[in-house]
Amino acid sequence: MSKDLKRVEIIAKGLVQGVGFRWFVLKHAQQFGLKGYTKNLFSGEVYSVAEGEKFLLDEFVKKIKVGPMHADVRDISVKWCEAKNEFTHFEIRH
Repeated sequence: MSKDLKRVEIIAKGLVQGVGFRWFVLKHAQQFGLKGYTKNLFSGEVYSVAEGEKFLLDEFVKKIKVGPMHADVRDISVKWCEAKNEFTHFEIRH
């Protein structure tokens, strides 16, 4: 395992619910081999937390900034911290 493991917590704002956003996040997290989860928030935003190598997380954040075709991502907040190694895979939580 690389020593460059990080954790990123992302909140996507805009038209991000009801447009396949969480499935988009899941697909890209799996492609990058990331672990964590994504879920809708009551505020209408989507929260995602992912752990993996920093360069892969950077690419993941870029994908989330764009979102799927029918989404309109207005803004994202990104918080970086050390990986906690608490996940075994990436999933959608309800």
